[in-house]
Amino acid sequence: MTHLDQLEAQSIFIFREAYHAFSKMAMPWSMGKDSNVLVWLAKKAFCGRIPFPVLHIDTTYEFPEMLEFRAWAQKSYELDLIVKINEEARARGIGYETCDPITVTHELKTVALQQVLTQYKWEALVTGIRRDEDSTRAKERYFSPRNADFEWDYKDQPPEFWNQFTTSCKPGEHVRVQPLLDWTELDVWEYIEREKITIPDMYFSREGKRFRSIGCWPITHPVESPASTIREIIEELKTTKVSERAGRAQDHHERNAMQKLRAKGFM
Repeated sequence: MTHLDQLEAQSIFIFREAYHAFSKMAMPWSMGKDSNVLVWLAKKAFCGRIPFPVLHIDTTYEFPEMLEFRAWAQKSYELDLIVKINEEARARGIGYETCDPITVTHELKTVALQQVLTQYKWEALVTGIRRDEDSTRAKERYFSPRNADFEWDYKDQPPEFWNQFTTSCKPGEHVRVQPLLDWTELDVWEYIEREKITIPDMYFSREGKRFRSIGCWPITHPVESPASTIREIIEELKTTKVSERAGRAQDHHERNAMQKLRAKGFM
């Protein structure tokens, strides 16, 4: 069994454990590389059909290319897609034109997620976060609980000895399920290459730049890179010293910005 085989098997196991444990669950989907690997793994875990909704939190600041990809993927993968916009925040004028990135991210992503969780009363959310992506995310567990206020106590994480996961929660609480937690960025790209997974073209170099991580267009910037194929991206990642989220402005707006956002419920 190869390294990718082991990662795939572990992820599928986590998917099935979660589906067995929770009667109401959904899978947030950002349309990025990790999210599309997650969709692919979910289809493998459940014989080609994802038996729960896929959720896209739409900030209204999505790149047009990503919206085109969303339409393609929903049809091609037969996704039960729910799109959520925090209309109330937008009506109050919350946006990058008037507020800082931390406020916008909290209002248009975290609060929107809280609203849709309250509406559907999901007990679990399957997310595509990885430990290597950010130091704060390295504190996560495979099954990571959130309290009734959607908050994450990163100082008090449950142990997971012998695959004993947190699979129950009190009313109003939910659990974040993380099948990609052990994957690295390189693993993701090598799996995309092996499985021939379709991803947005924005990840490939145009005029010497490409996106490593894709978010809202006002605060997401490409990095210098000539890599225009999946194989070239893989080779680049073996030597680059540029961080994966170097182009994501909200991460660098203030000290410990990501930790503060995630403590309040951000993905």
